[in-house]
Amino acid sequence: MGKIRVGVVGLGRLGAIHAKIYSTLENTELCGICDIDENTARNTAETLKTTWCTNHKKLSDNKLDAVSIVTPTILHYEIAKFFLQNKIHVLIEKPITKTLKEASDLIKIADKNRLIIQVGHVERFNSAIQAIEKLSNKPRFIEVHRLGPFTPRVKDVGVVLDLMIHDIDIVLGLTKSKVKNIDSLGMKILTDHEDIANARIRFQNGTVCDLTASRVTSDSLRKIRIFQDDCYISIDYIAQEALIYRKINNQIVSEKIDIQKEAPLQKELSSFIDCVANNKKPIVSGKEAREALKVALDILKKIHK
Repeated sequence: MGKIRVGVVGLGRLGAIHAKIYSTLENTELCGICDIDENTARNTAETLKTTWCTNHKKLSDNKLDAVSIVTPTILHYEIAKFFLQNKIHVLIEKPITKTLKEASDLIKIADKNRLIIQVGHVERFNSAIQAIEKLSNKPRFIEVHRLGPFTPRVKDVGVVLDLMIHDIDIVLGLTKSKVKNIDSLGMKILTDHEDIANARIRFQNGTVCDLTASRVTSDSLRKIRIFQDDCYISIDYIAQEALIYRKINNQIVSEKIDIQKEAPLQKELSSFIDCVANNKKPIVSGKEAREALKVALDILKKIHK
C-alpha cells in the first residue's frame, strides 16, 4: 500500500496538532484540512502546504483513506457517520459520541463497511501506562487524580466527559471486569457543567476504584495508584514516570521502572495510520470507547440526581 491519505476536521488547539503531526509522519500524506473558520483553515493549510475547506463533506473529494475528527463532541456522530458511509477510516477524539445510541450506530456502520474506528483516549499511549500494563495483575484498589486549572476553551462538557473519561478507559483496561455499582458526586463552580467530580466504582471481580477530576485546581496533577496483593504501583502521567513498591524482608522497597518517554499523541496517530495500513485493531476501538462512555454517563446520572 502507498502513503495513507489523511485529513483533519476541526483545527482548534488539538486539531492543529493532529494536522501538524500527520504532515511529518512517514507513509502518510496530509491531503486536506477543514474548519468552519475560513481564516483558520486557510492559514493552517498554508503553513502545512495542504488544501483546506470549511465543510467536512468537501474533504472526501481528496480521496482520503482516513480522517481525524477533532470537533466538539456534539458534532462527532454526524461527521464520523458521513466519513464511514463514504468508506473512510476515522479517528474520533474522545468521547466517541454524546450518546450510547450514536456510538452503537457508528460501530455498526464501521463493522458493515470493514472500517476502523479509533478513539482518542491518548493516555493509553502514555509510556508510563504502557510500561506497567504487564506488571498490573488483579488490582485490588485503584486511586486516580486528574486535576488542573480552568481552561475557558472547554465549555461544552463537564470534567467527567472531558477529563475523567481518560482514567475510566485506563481503569476498564486494567480491571477487565464489569462494573457492579457506582457512587459519584460533582459540583458546578465556573460553568454550567460539573467542574469537579468524584466517583467510586466497584467492579464485579472485587476491585474498587476511586477517581477524582477537577478543572478548578491551581496546579496540575495527573496520577494513578494501583494497589495489588504483591505490590503498589504509582504512575505520574505528566512526567511519564512510574514507581513500584514491594514488601521485602518486612520493609517497603521502591524501584523506578525504566521508561522510554515518547510523545503520546504522536504515538497515537502513528498507531492509527499503522492500523489503517495493515488492517489492525486499534488499542482503543469504538467498542472500548463506548464502554468508557457508558460508565461516564452512569457517573453523570448519579451526579445529576
